[in-house]
Amino acid sequence: MDKTIFYIAKKEYMDNLRNYWILTLSIIFAILVIVFAYFGSTGSTSGWRTLEETINILKSPVGMIIPIVSLMLGYAAVVREVEEGSMSSLLSFPVKRYEVIVGKFLGLGCVLATTTIIGFTIAGVIIGLNTNNVDYGLYFLFIGATIILGLEFLSISIFLSSIFKRRTSAMGAAIFVWILFMMIFPILVTGILFITLESSTGIPEDLIAQIMLIDPLGGLSYFNNPYAPQMEWVILSYLGWLIIPLILTFIIFQKKDI
Repeated sequence: MDKTIFYIAKKEYMDNLRNYWILTLSIIFAILVIVFAYFGSTGSTSGWRTLEETINILKSPVGMIIPIVSLMLGYAAVVREVEEGSMSSLLSFPVKRYEVIVGKFLGLGCVLATTTIIGFTIAGVIIGLNTNNVDYGLYFLFIGATIILGLEFLSISIFLSSIFKRRTSAMGAAIFVWILFMMIFPILVTGILFITLESSTGIPEDLIAQIMLIDPLGGLSYFNNPYAPQMEWVILSYLGWLIIPLILTFIIFQKKDI
């Protein structure tokens, strides 16, 4: 790895470590998993669920919490330093602009991955000690899918941070993105499904599945789902939401007047 990228990533990681972000998020994730593993969904009796049952219960709350955490981690990554003037100081050194973006993404991505792995692993061990037939392989795949989901929204948030000149504007845009994918997009998909049911010809199920993958949450929602579309569509969704916002960020930040 380029030394400049490494040092920028390390700075982002250590800043969040000193601000207790990593400890706080790890505890939150561990508590989240344990609570849902024991109490399950609303209206169910208490008692430990297996890891596989816990995964199915967790997909919805994780799909709400991880995106907002990622958006809050990254929305000020660029714009804060531009506002404070430290970005111009950084760029006065022999540092390329793409190195700044890559370094920040990797550093914040490591923060997200560390908190997810620690929190979910602690909870997984506790669940495993209290249940039988533990499928840790599936559980670790779910942790990986959760991290990728977080990286998708982190990529989006850094893109937003590169567009706006004020942190308040970037935060507002991040909140809108969360509302868009949590509320507005599901309503649109539901509308398409109703049209499908009322139509004489209908829309092929494969097309509906592919439409759902336009949402960055699509990959996680299809995790361990027998009705999931072909894996290449899921991978394409993951890669698209990871890479495209970063590419747009490189282009915008390269032209940005700082």
